[in-house]
Amino acid sequence: MFTGIVEELGTVAAIEDQGDAIRLSIHATTVLEDAHLGDSISVNGCCLTVTTFDAGTWTADVMQETLDKTSLYGVRPGDRVNLERAVTADKRLGGHIVQGHVDGVGTVLGRTPSEHWEVVEIALPTELSRYLVDKGSITVDGVSLTVVEAGDDRFTVSLIPETLARTTLGGRQPGDRVNLEVDIIAKYVERLLPYSGEPRP
Repeated sequence: MFTGIVEELGTVAAIEDQGDAIRLSIHATTVLEDAHLGDSISVNGCCLTVTTFDAGTWTADVMQETLDKTSLYGVRPGDRVNLERAVTADKRLGGHIVQGHVDGVGTVLGRTPSEHWEVVEIALPTELSRYLVDKGSITVDGVSLTVVEAGDDRFTVSLIPETLARTTLGGRQPGDRVNLEVDIIAKYVERLLPYSGEPRP
């Protein structure tokens, strides 16, 4: 489990094609301070498992299923990625409950800069829109954000200077793909509501 509070920007060091998977190597510092084999680290919102590491690089195996359903497909050496270690029981939950299980891939539609923040509009798969509400939570590329305005096929978020400077969202441009994870609480609430007769998702 994660909080959606990015700890550092890592850099993709190498990608090894394994046919139905890739081996992803990432340069990092903070997330390796207490790393162990088998630890979980969120990479742009995708929960990956540490398979090897040294003082400045760690690797993870990314299966075809993950490549098919996330924006990790197409990453290249030199790309910056958002990194967060799994939360521990003694850590403040500064964002919201994040599983690291991507629900869909969105596309940046536009950016509207202001003096102290920036509003970003993102398209999302329409089947995810029912989980979004104004002032609710969503994870974009592993970053816990508050929805400003929720629409049927898009939503907006406001990015403060800290988020712009410390995450990849500061550089995302219209057309860029981003990983989305909706609020797990919304999905549980939907599941617990009385069955309406409509097929469940």
